[in-house]
Amino acid sequence: MKIKSIRFFSPQENSSKIEKSKPQAKPTGYITANGKLVLPNNTIEELGIEPENSKFKIGAEQGKRKLKNLYLIPTTDTSDTFSLVKSGRGYVIPLEFILKKGGVDFANNKYTFTITLFNYEDGVVGYELALSSSSVSAEAEEKPAYTGKPRGRKPKVETPAE
Repeated sequence: MKIKSIRFFSPQENSSKIEKSKPQAKPTGYITANGKLVLPNNTIEELGIEPENSKFKIGAEQGKRKLKNLYLIPTTDTSDTFSLVKSGRGYVIPLEFILKKGGVDFANNKYTFTITLFNYEDGVVGYELALSSSSVSAEAEEKPAYTGKPRGRKPKVETPAE
């Protein structure tokens, strides 16, 4: 039997392929039908937030009527701040009236948000919550009537006998 030439691999070649991993998903949360921002436990851990001690200033872009993004800025100041409240699967911030004023229809639509970090000022890292909705109402789920060409065989048309 003839000996074939064999190419052997090194451990360094194997480790460099492991380093190429797909990018991690951004932390997410959702808004309940009662108007509460829900941050699940794994999102809190991923962001490195201490829920018992954290206070946030919450805001939106100035001059916008409808909320598309919310901004959470961690602060040590106790006036005009919101704190995290322990709930079943994570922590919540009740914002019912603010969301209603901002045009967020959380009662009829399910809203989720992705969280990205941004530099606010003086080295303070804030959290940007980008809202996206998916309709829950029955009217939105109905399919519109089909208005295209009819398919299939054409019906036979009887011609009158002469």
